[in-house]
Amino acid sequence: MRCCLRFTGGLFTKRASLALFGYAWRFPPAEELPVHYPVIDPVIVSIGPVALRWYGLMYLAGFAVVWWLGRRRATTHPGNWQPNDISDLVFYGAMGAVLGGRIGYVLFYNFGLFLDDPLYLFRMWEGGMAFHGGLLGVAVGVWLFARKTGRRFIDIGDFLAPLCPIGLGFGRLGNFINMELPGRVAEGAVGLVYKCDAVRALNPMCIGEWENAARHPSPLYQAFTEGALLFVLVWLVSAQPKPRGFVSGVFLCGYAGFRLITELFRSPDAHIGFVGLESIGGITMGQVLSIPMLIAGILLILWSRGQKVLPAGASPT
Repeated sequence: MRCCLRFTGGLFTKRASLALFGYAWRFPPAEELPVHYPVIDPVIVSIGPVALRWYGLMYLAGFAVVWWLGRRRATTHPGNWQPNDISDLVFYGAMGAVLGGRIGYVLFYNFGLFLDDPLYLFRMWEGGMAFHGGLLGVAVGVWLFARKTGRRFIDIGDFLAPLCPIGLGFGRLGNFINMELPGRVAEGAVGLVYKCDAVRALNPMCIGEWENAARHPSPLYQAFTEGALLFVLVWLVSAQPKPRGFVSGVFLCGYAGFRLITELFRSPDAHIGFVGLESIGGITMGQVLSIPMLIAGILLILWSRGQKVLPAGASPT
């Protein structure tokens, strides 16, 4: 397998392509606007029935970066964190994110299919993960880790909150590579033209290889807001000692706020559609699930005002 990065074609030539890890990502001619979705093979390499996919690699990359940043954060954060503690916490969190994300998707977005076919829950290779379910799964993992180590649940949450957006961002990049979660039809020059195979559930009249309209690349919007921007926000907030619960509250409010906004550009799941308020444009399941999260974040910030601030290196009591 080759490991290289190569552009072919100049900026003003009729066609350009990007070779990465031996695969060609083809871009349309410059005169074809708006831009088509780049053709990305979701499989990096396969050996017999075993395949390494970009989506799985994004999860692994996210967990690896969280582990690395967690070890750095442990040197300045209150609580006397040790390297082994970080490894255990990432393991509990990763298991909670994967299991909770899958169970949450099935319960929140495909419960009818689960009732008809309970084994659907275990067919994770067919796709389907939900952040809000993943958050609940991580909460369970943190609770188990808290019981094991004798730490407070909220203290672990404050330590983990600045790291979570990294995993979220990588996950959204995986969605984009898999051509998942296409956005709503874009007005103007902003947007990508998706293949009919990716949008046929949203547009059954799509004929041919490409849809004849551009859509917002909502996974990229969410990778930038829920990933990069939220990471910068929560990391900066946590750079100085804060009252117990404040950092966790900022994360919850920040994610919920960004999700409420980016859902305006993302098409609701075809088999669910809007879940209410159609007279004013509709509200999606993602927005419905984010509202309690926003309320919880606000309440947690208000509660934190009565908590003490621990200096770096101090042990919570």
